[in-house]
Amino acid sequence: MKVLIRSVRIIDKNSPFNGQIKDILIRDGKISEVGDSLADEGALVKEGNGLCVSPGWVDMRVASRDPGFEHKEDLDSVRTAAAHGGFTEIVLLPNSEPVVHSKDTLNYIKNSGRGGLVALHVAASITRKAQGVDFTEMIDLHTAGAIAFTDGEHPVQNADLFLKTILYLQPLNALLMNRPEDKQLTVFGQMHEGVTSTLIGMKGMPSLAEEMMLNRDLKLLEYALEKSAFPLTGQPMLHVSLVSTTEAVELIREAKKKGLPVTCDVAAHQLAFEDKDLLDFDTNLKVNPPFRASSDHEAIRQGLSDGTIDAIVSDHNPHDEECKNLEFDHADFGITGLETAFSLAVMHSGLKTEDIVEKFTTQPRHILRLPEVTIGAGSEANLTFFEPESEWVFDKTYSKSKNTPFLGQKLKGAVRGVFNNSRLDWY
Repeated sequence: MKVLIRSVRIIDKNSPFNGQIKDILIRDGKISEVGDSLADEGALVKEGNGLCVSPGWVDMRVASRDPGFEHKEDLDSVRTAAAHGGFTEIVLLPNSEPVVHSKDTLNYIKNSGRGGLVALHVAASITRKAQGVDFTEMIDLHTAGAIAFTDGEHPVQNADLFLKTILYLQPLNALLMNRPEDKQLTVFGQMHEGVTSTLIGMKGMPSLAEEMMLNRDLKLLEYALEKSAFPLTGQPMLHVSLVSTTEAVELIREAKKKGLPVTCDVAAHQLAFEDKDLLDFDTNLKVNPPFRASSDHEAIRQGLSDGTIDAIVSDHNPHDEECKNLEFDHADFGITGLETAFSLAVMHSGLKTEDIVEKFTTQPRHILRLPEVTIGAGSEANLTFFEPESEWVFDKTYSKSKNTPFLGQKLKGAVRGVFNNSRLDWY
């Protein structure tokens, strides 16, 4: 297969062509040439209006629901949605049925995505059934190809278990991912605890629940390093998922200043809404962590700008009508986000396009220990094509679920195509 992309701006800080407008010729899955006025008879030619290209994007937090809940999302539909969102690689949470706590389930998912346009990386659970009680066989799962360890949608509550997980994983140079939330402080909570929750009579979820648990996790990480005889590798040992409050950002900032091997991400939708947007009880806006106050938004944007927050994720969390079309306090938490993550980052992060791309490419790859991808002659073609200034209407979702507030809306930042594993999809 031969593909010629004309007049495309290259956004890749590791490429000698970064910032330049060039033609790219792809032959047999590899970048054959990067230059001006290239030609190749028989090549499929693609171009766009203000078209850009970067290394393929990586989403670090996706719920696929397969196996077990295929009516919400399956492995085929999640790959299609990911491709339309510009992602060539995604990390799947272990919260399926059965939970990814055995090599059989892990291999089922990995084999399903092998050689496809969108590569599937699987995070295995820390505990059996992600119940926070008994450890899984983490060494076996790591050997089988688990890219990280997390109980996913169930934050680790037991401090001793969390500490032992760090100590078990460090010799493997394996990554622990955790979303900080003290569940005892958020029980029955429906939204951020603040003025809006008081006005509309909803049980609130205090920022304190995230901040206390994050402080605990960072203290335990520091303690584990003091007890460990293994040297640091230069890669993070702990990745904090979905930071959402001012103090949480500051805690991560201070931890990094201390030299702790910690990174973090934020959900793209967290940038787009505040707690006051829930006044009309739209269940599509019911997420966890909840949308916070405007001051938290400013802290998140600052954290993205100064590098405290390393990555932006979709936190794609599909639910069917039976789980969302209910009274607000009965609806499930979650929003689909694969197809809109880039647009939300363009519209609400305050970052330049180059910096947004880094949050989707270089940083996730470093955190996850994935090989670097760069744009140059001889490199494997793993690419995302996009037009950051173009507007588009999100009039169709490729997810099986439709729990998103953005359907029918005009967004800025359009994905035009992805190339990976010798396959091209163009939109």
